[in-house]
Amino acid sequence: MKNLLVVLLVLISTLGLAQTGTVMQGAGAVNMSMGGAATAQPTDISGALLWNPAAISSFNQKILSINAGAFSSSPELSSSLPAGMLGPGAPAVSGTTKDDRGLSVMPALSMVFGKENSKHTFGVSAFGVSGFGVTFPQEPNNPLSPSFDPTKPSNPINYPQQAGGFGHLESDYMVLQVAVAWSYKLSDKFSVGVQPMFNYAGLKLLPNPLSSPDPAKGYPVSERATATGFGGQLGLFYDSHNGIKLGASYKTGQSFSKFTFKNTYLDNSAAPESSFTMNYPAILSVGAGYSKGKVDVALDYRRVFYSSTQGFKEKGWTATGSVNGFGWNDMSVVSFGLQYKGIEKLPLRVGYTYSSNPINNDLVMFSAPAPAVIKNAYQLGLGYVFSDKVTLNAVYHYGTSGGSTYGQLLSPMAVTGTNPYGAIPGSSVSYSMTTSMIMLGLNYTFVK
Repeated sequence: MKNLLVVLLVLISTLGLAQTGTVMQGAGAVNMSMGGAATAQPTDISGALLWNPAAISSFNQKILSINAGAFSSSPELSSSLPAGMLGPGAPAVSGTTKDDRGLSVMPALSMVFGKENSKHTFGVSAFGVSGFGVTFPQEPNNPLSPSFDPTKPSNPINYPQQAGGFGHLESDYMVLQVAVAWSYKLSDKFSVGVQPMFNYAGLKLLPNPLSSPDPAKGYPVSERATATGFGGQLGLFYDSHNGIKLGASYKTGQSFSKFTFKNTYLDNSAAPESSFTMNYPAILSVGAGYSKGKVDVALDYRRVFYSSTQGFKEKGWTATGSVNGFGWNDMSVVSFGLQYKGIEKLPLRVGYTYSSNPINNDLVMFSAPAPAVIKNAYQLGLGYVFSDKVTLNAVYHYGTSGGSTYGQLLSPMAVTGTNPYGAIPGSSVSYSMTTSMIMLGLNYTFVK
């Protein structure tokens, strides 16, 4: 079973994907093309299963949805140090490092078991619901290099650890969520739904700032650690049958076991094991939908509760120099989608997603391994109906952080009563990113 979970984790993982903090924006080609909006407008089964289990009552047939996409992100990490920081008379240094991770695969699997005139509808899903990942190479123009030239671009945060930086900075975090949903029609217009969820997560950090550094050897690097978690989701769905639809859902925080890291120092000597708990945040979603003739409109608002989630609410340094947590704020997400069905067999879709930034400016450096913040995301999608059984869907996504997130470089050695995070005066650190994705999805309806 564990080996099966590992395989699913690799297949479903969303390496660097997350659009709304670490949380997945949508699931599948149709839901992504609608900007992730689905709480009150179940355009397809994947979006309904992700955001509102009560909404699967809209489907009265057995439907299978298989989706896969190619995703890429382009984060950039920048930092600077003021004049004199590298020694008496040394000039100020600054530079930018680009991520070289490449493409990631993004699948999504779901199935709904509906039946005409039945009050019960069931569903199952396997989604990558959370993730981040970066690969920032070590800065070649650094103080330990014989050819170091501080007058040329040089990024201090990626200096070798012996020179006060992180060196090669890499992260890989992903959460696979498997869920079973049940929706019940209380009336012809009103449904309730419940969905228990089971999670499997993997986290790898190079170096690992969640572990205490050695005074001489610095922070260790860690092997991939795994954790399991559980949670649930409750939903309400109202369909007036004259166009107006309303919905609400609450996804509980997903409680995880501890990640236990096996660590090694850069000189390949053994380092003490360390552990860290990082849960998945609770999410409140409310939505409205309108369907009339050949047009479907969807609008969702979500609140992601990072500030009360273990691993995200903690902040600063421990007494031994390890990182306590990200220190993120709660964030708001607005999703909008429009579907036009006026062309026979060719539905057209457009979507937009806005996300606030959960990262506290005083704590920007702590999120350098996870700069997965996309402020504006734009989607264009379409489908082609081959038959009553088969529909092919496609979406193109482009996201941007809408500028850089700025803060100061931090050091546990600089912590004082008036400087609790160890900010280095005159320094800076920032990151920005864009994302793009092409996804295809196949919906198969089991009809006689």
